[in-house]
Amino acid sequence: MATSHDFNTDLAGMKKYLGVGLLIFVLLIMAFAGTYIIEPGHRGVFVTMGKVHPAFAPEGFGFKAPLITTVIPMAVRQQTQSMKAECYSSDLQQVNVEVKVLYRIPESAVVKIYQEFSGDPFDTLILPRVSEALKEVTALQSAEMIVRKREDIKTKTLAAAKAKIGPILIIEDIVVQNITLTKELEAAIEAKMVQEQEAAKAKFTQQKAEIEANTVVIRAKGEAQSIQIRGKALRESPALIQLQIVEKWDGKAPLVIGGGQGGGSNIILPLGDLKSAH
Repeated sequence: MATSHDFNTDLAGMKKYLGVGLLIFVLLIMAFAGTYIIEPGHRGVFVTMGKVHPAFAPEGFGFKAPLITTVIPMAVRQQTQSMKAECYSSDLQQVNVEVKVLYRIPESAVVKIYQEFSGDPFDTLILPRVSEALKEVTALQSAEMIVRKREDIKTKTLAAAKAKIGPILIIEDIVVQNITLTKELEAAIEAKMVQEQEAAKAKFTQQKAEIEANTVVIRAKGEAQSIQIRGKALRESPALIQLQIVEKWDGKAPLVIGGGQGGGSNIILPLGDLKSAH
């Protein structure tokens, strides 16, 4: 039969084991709370009781003050976000532009961005400035030129956005994904482009005809000059005719040129001379 002394002894032992277990549990919590892990492509911002530490934490494993210090991860790898902006052209036409922004946060600026811009830096820092840059650039071009010169719009918007944001955040590139106009304006621009293409085709056809006509004239002039030169040579050297006949004769039969029923002189090739020549 258990006595009260034994009961008290067991109770004391249970309290001892419970105390040891509770101490181990607290130590484990403190151990986990005093460490952190920063994933690749990120940097950490230390916040201790509401105060931001000026130095960032590199990626990997580290220690921190348990319970009172929090490590906020900030991505430094390149990120991509899409955005839309409602713009107006120089001819007061509404133009909706959709772009994709490629950006990254330099590790030297993660602490400053966390302190000065709440939430996602894209929403608080990039989006309003890129939108402003887009509106400024499109306001200087007609709606037709905005559609035709997408690359020019992209280049100028990128330069303006970089100037507005400054070195605190790096804008790698801006890609114009889509430009939307009103249906009436799209139809008018398309009709104008078709007319320009037809005019260019007609101009090409005209230029081709002029080139062909000039070629015929040049060829005719060349042939006329050739005939004149040959005629002059024959007049100055009658023996040239016999030389040409000799060059073309195949040696099979006596060659007689000219004459016939209509009269005129005949030229008989001297066979003896030809045989001795051959």
